[in-house]
Amino acid sequence: MKWTILTALLVAAAPASAEQVTVDQIVELSMAGLGDEAIIAKVRSSGTRFDLSTDQMLNLKKLGVSGPVLAAMISAGSTGGTTMSLTSPDPMAPHPAGVYLLQDYLPQPQVKRIDPTMSSQAKTGGIIGYAFTAGIASMSVKVAISNETASTKAASRKPVFYFFFDEANPNAVQQATFLAGLVTNATSPNEFSLVQLQKKDGRREARVGSMNIAGAKSGVMDKDRISFQQEMVRPGVYKVTPTAFLVPGEYGFIYSIAGGMGAGSSMARIFDFSVL
Repeated sequence: MKWTILTALLVAAAPASAEQVTVDQIVELSMAGLGDEAIIAKVRSSGTRFDLSTDQMLNLKKLGVSGPVLAAMISAGSTGGTTMSLTSPDPMAPHPAGVYLLQDYLPQPQVKRIDPTMSSQAKTGGIIGYAFTAGIASMSVKVAISNETASTKAASRKPVFYFFFDEANPNAVQQATFLAGLVTNATSPNEFSLVQLQKKDGRREARVGSMNIAGAKSGVMDKDRISFQQEMVRPGVYKVTPTAFLVPGEYGFIYSIAGGMGAGSSMARIFDFSVL
């Protein structure tokens, strides 16, 4: 299918090592329902620079391109004159918004950005006990993410993380990393819950609600939260460290839990990692 939008919107090509992505391809990916995170990752990896007018943005919106994807297109290849780093261990250096694991054990210390995993489905547990006890026993609600282990590995039992928010780069276009809903955007680690994820049947699960005869609770349970310390390094940048040593296993910072109590009604964005 041909679109009326011309690829003349591109004003600079991607580096030779990256595949150039066109406006038409972004429209096709959006209409195919790939999801914002996948399309945004493609835009960022291509390094393509776009120069979109207001009318062009409105036309793209009508063709199904979401606001976060449009924001990524505008910011792609340009950061307001500031060079961003994805690996520098210096928290004073500009980084794209996100959660980063400090790898200071390497010969040349660096940080590794943790890409969030989105769970859009939930499952219930303890239904039999809940039914046989007429609601006295609790029924739990869990969100699940794929794979039994995370791609990001922490060698330390007390790993150090850096949270970079949009406030850290006031001259750059805001990213979609922490967007939840239409307008909400995280500004502090206080909006995250650190939990241990349980492996089960090729996935990892986290409890995000419970229900019994006394009522229902949504969100991460207090007893499931792992406490952490946070220190503001500079506006928009925080150093985060678990208060106690973590046992080897699967963990994640959970952000943006939404939905009701039923299975399939909750979703969460999880910045997952493994402790070796």
